[in-house]
Amino acid sequence: MANTKELNVEEKLRALYDLQLIDTRIDEIRNVRGELPLEVEDLEDEVAGLLARQDKLKKDLENIEEQIKVKKNAVEDHQLAIKKYTKQQDSVRNNREFNSLTKEVEFQELEIQLAEKQMKELKATMEHKKESINSSKEKLEAKMSHLKHKKAELSDIMAETQKEEAFLSEKSLEFEGLIDERLLKAYKRIRSSVRNGLAVVSIERGASAGSFFTIPPQTQVEIAGRKKIITDEHSGRILVDSSLAEEEREKMNKLFALI
Repeated sequence: MANTKELNVEEKLRALYDLQLIDTRIDEIRNVRGELPLEVEDLEDEVAGLLARQDKLKKDLENIEEQIKVKKNAVEDHQLAIKKYTKQQDSVRNNREFNSLTKEVEFQELEIQLAEKQMKELKATMEHKKESINSSKEKLEAKMSHLKHKKAELSDIMAETQKEEAFLSEKSLEFEGLIDERLLKAYKRIRSSVRNGLAVVSIERGASAGSFFTIPPQTQVEIAGRKKIITDEHSGRILVDSSLAEEEREKMNKLFALI
């Protein structure tokens, strides 16, 4: 909303305080959600990671099963070779041929032993992979259940607050449009630098709200006069008198009641 006319100091203070009340209400809504959106995001990342791990483990298992199959086929080939060489020994013509065939049989037997040893190792690895898959599956199911619960919780909160937040965000922009750029920048800078986001506060019992530092009587008179923008020398916050603050709170409460 464009600023169509120059506001006097009191109007600026009222617009600033109204903006502060709206932004504080938005902060309260977002605080209700708290860390929940981040929790949901983290859980989604964990679930995605566990699903990727499950896929990898399953592919590893398939690869091991294929290797075992290759080794089994190799054993069968070596056994066939042994039968062939043993049969050939029955029809050799001399010792040299017999010894040569014997060495071939021994070699095939060694190959069988090696393949069986490798199959045993692969089966042990396969069992370990299966245990990892089961463990990962249990963890995944627990995380998915937790994620479902957190998503439902967030959805409920969003359903309750989304309309109000959208309305307030629109009003925040509207009130920002009433404030000149330099003052608005100062408001946002102060708001981002203080812990509770309060850039504009009222005077309460001689001190700025939330502060124990007493404001000098003369400064309090100047604040009540609404002739210039005055900031707290300790916190840097913009100060308004309690009467103005009360009037604006009543006005904004009526606005909030419309939501």
